[in-house]
Amino acid sequence: MSLSDPIADMLTRIRNACKSRLPTVDMQSSRLKVAVCEVLQSNGYIEAFAVEGDERKKRLCLTLRYLDGTPVIEGIRRISSPSRRVYVSSQAVPRVLGGLGVAILSTPKGVMSDRAARKEKLGGEVLCYVW
Repeated sequence: MSLSDPIADMLTRIRNACKSRLPTVDMQSSRLKVAVCEVLQSNGYIEAFAVEGDERKKRLCLTLRYLDGTPVIEGIRRISSPSRRVYVSSQAVPRVLGGLGVAILSTPKGVMSDRAARKEKLGGEVLCYVW
């Protein structure tokens, strides 16, 4: 099955798993998805992730994080899409909920959070918001 937007599919799977209170989520793996998971894990939104399988059929397994039975991820939204790319300069990196959430950006130095992009003075494509 061909997906036109695999990042949106990943975010939808995470959103649905959080609403269903599932402990883990499985999906096809890619380097961009792994980079997004690294940012989510470093900001405390997921417990862990692992890439499983052989070279041809890699699977990405995420372990979601819950506090007292409620999911840590309250909301997750795709910003840039294949039909409408959203780019920002280093001065215009967005703040999600006044700094309570995280914007994930794809920059020339890799995928990073909005705080890291501001610190490095980098702009790039805004992939998603997480709060």
